[in-house]
Amino acid sequence: MSDPETEIKLEYETAAFLNSLFANDAKELHYLEEKLGVRSVTRDGWIVFTGPEEGVKQAAAAFSDLEQARRHGSEIAGRDFRLAVDLTAQGGGSVSELSGVRLLGLRGRKPVVPKTPRQFDYLKAIDKNDVVFGLGPAGTGKTYLAMAMGLSMLKAKRVQRVVLTRPAVEAGEALGFLPGDLREKVAPYLRPLYDAIHDMIGHEEGERYLADGTIEIAPLAFMRGRTLARSFVILDEAQNTTREQMFMALTRLGEESRMVVTGDGSQVDLKPHVPSGLFEAERALAGIEGIDFVRFTGADVVRHPVVGRIIEAYDAHRSSMP
Repeated sequence: MSDPETEIKLEYETAAFLNSLFANDAKELHYLEEKLGVRSVTRDGWIVFTGPEEGVKQAAAAFSDLEQARRHGSEIAGRDFRLAVDLTAQGGGSVSELSGVRLLGLRGRKPVVPKTPRQFDYLKAIDKNDVVFGLGPAGTGKTYLAMAMGLSMLKAKRVQRVVLTRPAVEAGEALGFLPGDLREKVAPYLRPLYDAIHDMIGHEEGERYLADGTIEIAPLAFMRGRTLARSFVILDEAQNTTREQMFMALTRLGEESRMVVTGDGSQVDLKPHVPSGLFEAERALAGIEGIDFVRFTGADVVRHPVVGRIIEAYDAHRSSMP
């Protein structure tokens, strides 16, 4: 015998506001219907959910969460809508809580906000700990969010500078054949960091910070022998550090500094038989006070939705190989 059906009607001040809750795309409602096992009808400024009591309650809760986020100034995208449905179905977390964390966003620029619960945990970990490792596949926001947190702390005068570094590993193109001095040779490897800065605070301010050293971007080799005090340090692409490089980088921290180390263990470009310093750090530093590890999965990918499916397909393929 099937469960008895129930019905809930939600009403809003305008149809435009209601539509904004499902990203102005009625097709998004199909996702909610399939996920929660309910039916929906919407017209003017109201929406009705019909189905099993639990599913209807969850649908209403998802819309309550989306409404709260919207009234606090967030724009609801299709991904946000589906996330609200997923979180409600799982019984934990909320889109409104995620949207409550807003980094930067000055002078008309959109604020940087976490898009998944794991990203939210990542930002909290960075705020709380001296060293945080953000590990997982490409597209999960590891570097971008670390950059946003570093620039936010810089603006709040919690640090005096932001230092961004990554190993310049030859990945298909030999550095020796590229024109220019060493800095020019490694520029292609550092370009994503420049792009993120300009995206968050604008080209003019970004270039000013880069010119006066408030923001420093350099290959990891340039860090040797230095002590970085009152700095927010981001070590990007850490899977391509050797064990010696990783130890050197971690021991650069001076007073009132913190470090975020990002990496993807599935994309190591080191030569064969050269062990990754990231793998050793994971083993050596587990459980150490002031150090935290946040591990992302394909569910946290915030690029095109197909990227997450590609990552999952490759993981399944590789795990099945002998």
